[in-house]
Amino acid sequence: MVTDSTAYLPDDSLGVRVVPLRVQLGARTATDGVDVTPAEVVAALREKVAVSTSRPSPAEFAAVYRQCLAAGADRIVSIHLAAPLSGTWESAVLASQDFAHGVVRVVDSRSTAMGLGFAVLAAARAARDGAPAAEVQGAATEVVDRTRTLFYVDTLEYLRRGGRIGTAAAMLATGLSVKPLLQMVEGQIVALEKVRTPTRAIARLLQLTVEAAGTGPVDVAVHHLQAGGRAESLAANLRAALPSLGELYVSELGPVLGAHLGPGALGTVVVRR
Repeated sequence: MVTDSTAYLPDDSLGVRVVPLRVQLGARTATDGVDVTPAEVVAALREKVAVSTSRPSPAEFAAVYRQCLAAGADRIVSIHLAAPLSGTWESAVLASQDFAHGVVRVVDSRSTAMGLGFAVLAAARAARDGAPAAEVQGAATEVVDRTRTLFYVDTLEYLRRGGRIGTAAAMLATGLSVKPLLQMVEGQIVALEKVRTPTRAIARLLQLTVEAAGTGPVDVAVHHLQAGGRAESLAANLRAALPSLGELYVSELGPVLGAHLGPGALGTVVVRR
């Protein structure tokens, strides 16, 4: 099993190999999850230092795939953040072509953070239980199809700078002061609603998350960037509102996603079982 550093996996016991993206902070190049922190990215954004991100190269993926095969794997499932958001999936696909047909199967999660992570966990558990590669891939795509990712940002400015605002760009006509609620649709960032205050936006995010969860069994993740209090409060409200809640993960966004969403970002990922 292989994924990338935007998955934010809560469980490192499943043997998933993580290929990191990179963050450029001015003249400094750092490796996501290795030698740069979310706080450093936030500081750079606030100081208006140029911040950008970049994908792993096909050669980096190929090297990891070879390591997996050398360690005894005969098939590899490689699951990554949405192709419209990054060239990471493309790099993985190009690397897979270095191997015989079917040895490496690459999956587009159509999301990121735990929208990616839940699919990776499902696939890794299937692999641990001895499922063949096709079933491992199927476990991932099944979760992808049952996942909804919602999020709030304090400002659209960082998404605009990074060129990843997608169809949410229409919201800019009303100015960057709106408090936007956004969602992932087929890997694209799409505007959902406009709210005028952070308090109302977070209350609405809670409501939308509960609606997305429905009444059956569900797993949820709450992500934030330097908004730990908001995240814990949202998580507590979700525990109270979702009687069939299974797993609930709360974690801070890493440097790569933080670079595009900015401080104060708050998001939820919902997977119906």
